Amino acid sequence: MLLNRRRFLWTGACASLGVGRSQAATLQQVRLSVTTDEIDEDVATAAQFLRGFGVGWAEVRSVWGHYDTDQPLEKIREARAILDSNQVRTSVVDTAFFRGTLPPETPSGQAALDKEWRLLDDAIERARVLGTDCLRTFAFTRSEGQPPDAAALSRIHERIYELLREAARRARKNDVRLAVENLEGSYVATGAEAGQLLKNVRAEALGLTWDPNNAAGEGEHAYPDGYSQLDPARIFNVHLRDFRHTSAGKFEWCAVGDGEFDNLGQIRALLKSGYNGRFNLETHYRHPDGKAAATRTSLTALLKVIERV
Repeated sequence: MLLNRRRFLWTGACASLGVGRSQAATLQQVRLSVTTDEIDEDVATAAQFLRGFGVGWAEVRSVWGHYDTDQPLEKIREARAILDSNQVRTSVVDTAFFRGTLPPETPSGQAALDKEWRLLDDAIERARVLGTDCLRTFAFTRSEGQPPDAAALSRIHERIYELLREAARRARKNDVRLAVENLEGSYVATGAEAGQLLKNVRAEALGLTWDPNNAAGEGEHAYPDGYSQLDPARIFNVHLRDFRHTSAGKFEWCAVGDGEFDNLGQIRALLKSGYNGRFNLETHYRHPDGKAAATRTSLTALLKVIERV
């Protein structure tokens, strides 16, 4: 039986949603999603996997071996048809928009920015085809070498905020939303940095892809500390997985439930805040039997977490 027929008994978070303790909720109400290429690059294989679990949402990043924005529109239309035939809807279109280093304020830097604006246009086209209004984006990667002093870092942040305001303006004009992901090595890597971004860029079309495990990778206690720095109303998308530290202290990804992250607490807190976006499993960890096995393991464990919500 498909898991979308399963009934999950809700506890504390349900009361905040107006659902009584004795009333059951469906998987659709939890709005679980999975990044397709964390299952397989082949869209049909990924879609059938999701359908088998009763998961009705997918985050689309790489399809048939190429980033979605590198695929021609006819391939994106083919992907949409496959997802539709498996009753899977696209939650978010992933892009590499603003993932690179901050371009310098030079002619070559302007050329690099022009390329970024074209990438945003391409992503918007693909979002329309796939039937979503949400794009996962970034806030530039820190350059290697000597970190900038406080004054220089302040100038860098203000330029990033200015560029994100312009990106949000373009997004709003095209009826899409930008969900900036906090990413290790980015100028917005933690909950604290994401909170500052939201305070400085107040555009309605710009919010977050909150990835608490990425924040943990930067050394932040992502939940509850990092999360407490955020405006939940500005969270458009959430990435879930798990991590742990080895005996040598090395940070590594692992299957959900085998690590240190409090997925249950984070999900409950988001639901209590009124969050109604998707909880997307972005597996990341390596399994000896491959990506699909890794995602199957983590998804099975995440469903058990949801049962306790």
